[in-house]
Amino acid sequence: MPGKQYRHIFLRGPTRTQGFTNPRKGGSSARIPNRDRSQHSTFLQQRLDAAWNEVGQRQAVVQVERHGAYIDFMSEPGFELLVQSLESKRSGICLLNVRQRVGEDGQKQTFATVYVPHDKRGHFFRKITAYAEQVTKSGEPKNKKLISSIADIRASVLESFWQDDMMFLPATNTVWVEVWLSSDDDAVVRRFDLLLEQFHIERAEGLLKFPERSVKLIHANRSQLEQLIEASDDIAELRAAKEIASFFIAMENQEQIERVQELLGRTSFNVDTDVAICILDTGVNNGHLLIRPILDDADLHTVIPAWNVNDHNGHGTLMAGTAAYGDLLAILNNSGRLQINHRLESAKILPPPPAQNSKELWGYMTAQGISRAEIQAPQRKRIVCMAVTSTDNRDRGRPSSWSAMVDELASGYGDNVRRLIVVCAGNVDNSNNWRNYPNDNLTNEVHDPAQAWNALTVGAFTEKTRINDPTLSLYYPIAPSGGLSPFSTTSVTWPTRKWPIKPEVVFEGGNVARGPNDSILDADDLQLLSTYHDPQVAQFAPFNMTSAASAQAAWMASQIQTQYPDAWPETVRALIVHTAEWTDAMKSQFLQSQPPTKQDFAKLLRICGYGVPNLGRALYCASNSLTLISQTQLQPFDRRDGRYVTRDMHLYNLLWPTSELSNLGEQIVTMRVTLSYFIEPGPGEVGWNNRYRYASHALRFAVNGPGESEDEFVRRVNDQARDDGEHPGTEGPGDRWLVGDARNVGSVHSDIWQGRAAELAGSNLVGIYPSVGWWRERNHLGRWNRQTRYALIVSIYTQEQNIDIYTPVATQIRLSVPIEVTVNRSS
Repeated sequence: MPGKQYRHIFLRGPTRTQGFTNPRKGGSSARIPNRDRSQHSTFLQQRLDAAWNEVGQRQAVVQVERHGAYIDFMSEPGFELLVQSLESKRSGICLLNVRQRVGEDGQKQTFATVYVPHDKRGHFFRKITAYAEQVTKSGEPKNKKLISSIADIRASVLESFWQDDMMFLPATNTVWVEVWLSSDDDAVVRRFDLLLEQFHIERAEGLLKFPERSVKLIHANRSQLEQLIEASDDIAELRAAKEIASFFIAMENQEQIERVQELLGRTSFNVDTDVAICILDTGVNNGHLLIRPILDDADLHTVIPAWNVNDHNGHGTLMAGTAAYGDLLAILNNSGRLQINHRLESAKILPPPPAQNSKELWGYMTAQGISRAEIQAPQRKRIVCMAVTSTDNRDRGRPSSWSAMVDELASGYGDNVRRLIVVCAGNVDNSNNWRNYPNDNLTNEVHDPAQAWNALTVGAFTEKTRINDPTLSLYYPIAPSGGLSPFSTTSVTWPTRKWPIKPEVVFEGGNVARGPNDSILDADDLQLLSTYHDPQVAQFAPFNMTSAASAQAAWMASQIQTQYPDAWPETVRALIVHTAEWTDAMKSQFLQSQPPTKQDFAKLLRICGYGVPNLGRALYCASNSLTLISQTQLQPFDRRDGRYVTRDMHLYNLLWPTSELSNLGEQIVTMRVTLSYFIEPGPGEVGWNNRYRYASHALRFAVNGPGESEDEFVRRVNDQARDDGEHPGTEGPGDRWLVGDARNVGSVHSDIWQGRAAELAGSNLVGIYPSVGWWRERNHLGRWNRQTRYALIVSIYTQEQNIDIYTPVATQIRLSVPIEVTVNRSS
């Protein structure tokens, strides 16, 4: 990067705030079949009556007082079911779960399970009767859309609550099952616990709570689950419990202890730092010479005291070495001074053998691990790093109890503590998959809980292609330099408009070698180097996969947090994403068209995220670049005249280097915009549409186009500011965004604009506006007036080395002398 290095410019907030109503209205109506009104109403009346009769017979033999029943409603194959109309909170009628099944003909059929109190038994009978006998003012049968969308009704059975593949549903065998209760009320949990005691059903430690949901982990067979369904009014869903992934641990290392002592001799440690990386793993051995200076005994924790705090496996100490030093091999090969300005913490959430085969409620264990560290040192600026994932590949992006808990912990909406949580994407760890690189990476999906919206999910790329081992002279690396690592999982198979882009970024994760007879091995030369957990045996060990990548991401986050102590977790995540770039190898591997289309970039995002982050750009600007950052909060929704509506839009009139850009004329420049915020999760299998969507809210950004005035820009993105219905379009400056609308998933959005400098000179207006979420749609929960924090980052990069676009802006905001940065780097 040319010239001097300057601090990023933090703005005081938006230029102004104004009321906002999203102009995007309407949309396609639900696909509902045409019905013979008389025949259909008679059929549904009979089916509903039969369902209630079956419920009565089943409940008569249960020696527990029931106050209601579970009823299933289903659509015709290939048509929709109006699930939102099945719920009536005022009447105590609750939509518990929504699921889809695909028939042999490929048609999707929707099923919904609803709880109906006994004293509201007549609710749906009256709906059907009104459909049969009454008409609206427009002449349509009353309740037409709802009743016509229902193909059949039946009493719910165990399968009605099972949200995983039926192959996981137990028979006579006893398995661990997540029970999702229909309320977050303590009385409901106590009532369910009494049932577990009555039926002698084992339960694991811990409880997870979300809006309108509580999650318990129980050990039960099919018969016991059926007992619970018949005896409880409070079950919403059942899911198979999660298995955790195994870890790659290398056992040999050739480095000598003298190298450690040499490194320590030129390293300074900031003992007063309040920046910490908390490693959730197998424990860490802080007796290692490189770990001891930055991990105190008081910062070694375990969620279960009987497990002890030591590293029983080795993986946690590997994570610690990389989280502490970054690229340890590069540091060992460098003779320069080193300054460490962060510390480590360890919270052991993985049990030692033989307990390692036990089932845990992993969201609860994650929360407990973080809690131990926060109780010990509540004042620290903490980056949480977790390389523990589940590998059953059954989520396909949908939230689980574990990922939802990660979202809850990061969001801070429960305890007002926001947290940056770095999670590895999970690994492709089968040699047969490596042989089919990179095709098998595209079908091996990101592991649970890395689908969490608020987490920074880290995949892997590799630049390790040199094999020095003479015994491997006939082997060659599978992945090209700069390409996707053979270990990295992706989200290509997920529904693209529904779930977040994962991973968001990639770091070095190592490579794999192919040799004679198609043999495959992960050679030491193709891995990173980290600290070995038993220094009596060795000081160093090879380290690879997305675990190593996530540890590097946490290290980078600590460098940013140290450089900018007031940066929020949302901002640190945004800076990592904002500075990421795709390598030429990634583009060559995965961009199909020339020139690439928005669809090509959208697919590339789900393979490599936004690319490889750049620490230099994350920490500072050069004179020929400019980065503006805003950290503020916005209230997305409000109540007006008894209605719940979107509320605020933030408008930024950025102090732009207009004359400097204009003077560059036809030269190509780059603008990048990144928006980062945390959502409050609303998990539960209820379709995640309309009022049941997973995210509490969403935010979007828009930028004015060349020649577009402020009034025109506001009219374009703000319904309230329209003049006589004018609507001058929806795209930003010249529609030259690489990604476009595909960026608008998850809770971090980033895009890149490239064009002529003269065009960009007039594009200095940025709008931040809300999109709908369950805070508004489920207003009975009382969250509709909450505020959300966000971080906005806008950067300009020019190819011209000798132009200064930083100083004019710094001067305008009264930074009379640009603040030059002194960067202490550890690699």
